[in-house]
Amino acid sequence: MRRTGFLYDERFLLHDTGPEHPECPARLLAIYRGLEEAGLISKVRPIKARRADQQWIEIVHSIKLIMRFEEACQWGMSELDHPDNKICGKTFETAMLAVGGILDTVDLMMEGEIDNAFCAVRPPGHHAEVNRVMGFCFFNNIAIAARYLRRKWKLQRIGIVDFDVHHGNGTQNIFEDDPAVFYYSIHEHPSFSYPGTGREFERGSGEGYGFTLNSPVLPGGGDAEYKALFEKDLFPAFGEFKPEVILVSAGFDAHVDDDMSDIKLSTGCFSWIMKNIAGMAGKYSGGRVISVLEGGYAVDRLSELARNHVEILLGIKA
Repeated sequence: MRRTGFLYDERFLLHDTGPEHPECPARLLAIYRGLEEAGLISKVRPIKARRADQQWIEIVHSIKLIMRFEEACQWGMSELDHPDNKICGKTFETAMLAVGGILDTVDLMMEGEIDNAFCAVRPPGHHAEVNRVMGFCFFNNIAIAARYLRRKWKLQRIGIVDFDVHHGNGTQNIFEDDPAVFYYSIHEHPSFSYPGTGREFERGSGEGYGFTLNSPVLPGGGDAEYKALFEKDLFPAFGEFKPEVILVSAGFDAHVDDDMSDIKLSTGCFSWIMKNIAGMAGKYSGGRVISVLEGGYAVDRLSELARNHVEILLGIKA
């Protein structure tokens, strides 16, 4: 059985988005319940969050965005820039804890204390750009982790797999000219889905051209379409790139029971995706993979999806 870290902290629940908002604390409670009921809490290494040093936020985000976000929470504002981006007095500190916990998780893996990890954090991150918050996201957790691996741990090739049903515009934007970070996203077609980015011709720019790869899926698509695109696009791309670490933006909102999209993935397909990501990590990165929660709003399904996800990381789900 592999040594799998599990980042979870009750303080992530303090980010209060108010009634009816899909990105709610109940999501994390469902994830924890799923692991607890399956007897997995005793099998993972628990990781508590620690407030990030702001210098690591600044390797991705502008100081103006950081200050504006903090001040909006201090002033008691209920949203930042758009009604989607609900905040409360605790949201900034919660986001700082999420980043700090993820960076501690990276350190534990790079120091050989754990083999891989699942980070069940809030708020999510992959829509956040250098200067802009978007789509429930304030700090781009996965992008900060990738830059941290480059800056602190001096890695040369970071692979990011984003299977959230919405394109990670923020992550793509941050790394579009960076050949050291390969960003792959599979998502509902941008003509039909937020945020309207992630078309096949978006391949990066400058030295980073060819290190961005998007696989858009038309509404109604499901398991067969996803598997075919992984096999056609991602597997050969990572076979050539050979990432030293794989980071996963783990969004579960492409599930057939999730109302956030018209993509129809089964629970089994999410397991297939993660098994193959873990398999690529075994081939190219010494098994080093960290997944970070993004979307997934069918709360009743998250317990099962997270349980399967962690069992695959542990190596106890064939």
